[in-house]
Amino acid sequence: MADSGLRFVCDAMLGGLARWLRAAGYSAAFDVHAADGALVRKALDEGLCLLTSDSGIMERYAVAQGLIRCVFVPRNAPPTEQLAHVMAALGLQLREPRCMVCDGVLAPMAAQDARDHVPPKVRRRQMCFFRCRACGKVYWHGTHWERIRRRLGRARDRAAALEDGLGPE
Repeated sequence: MADSGLRFVCDAMLGGLARWLRAAGYSAAFDVHAADGALVRKALDEGLCLLTSDSGIMERYAVAQGLIRCVFVPRNAPPTEQLAHVMAALGLQLREPRCMVCDGVLAPMAAQDARDHVPPKVRRRQMCFFRCRACGKVYWHGTHWERIRRRLGRARDRAAALEDGLGPE
C-alpha cells in the first residue's frame, strides 16, 4: 500500500528520476554534491525514502539495518523506467504534479496574472496556468505537458506490469 505522505531523497546518479517523481506528484530532493553519509542522515532525520543506485549506500548502517526506507534503483535504466521501478516497489499512484525545477507545490494561477510570464502564443491558446509557490515558475497544459502525461502513463503501466511479475526485475 502506498503512503500518500511519502517523500524522497535521490542520490547523485538519480537527478532525472527526481524530476520525474516531481512530475508524478511526489516530493523528491536531489543534490548532486551531497555525500553518501549526508544523504543517509537527511533520510533518517526527515523521514524520507532514500532512492539510490549506489551499492555503497546500501551497506550504510542505517540502510542495512532498515532504519530508513530505501529502494535500490537500476543505474543504467532511463529515468522513466526508474520511475516505474520505484512506483512498483512502493505501490505509488500518479498524483498532481509538483514543480520539476525546485519541488515546490503548484497552485492555480489566473490567466490574466500569467500574461507577463508566458510567450504571446501561449497567452492566446491557454487559459489554465499554474505557478510554483516556491520558485514562481509558471506552467500550463500545452503540448509539452501532454508528452509528459503520456510518459507518466507509460511508467504507470510499466509499474503495474512489474508488480504483476510481467517484467524483468
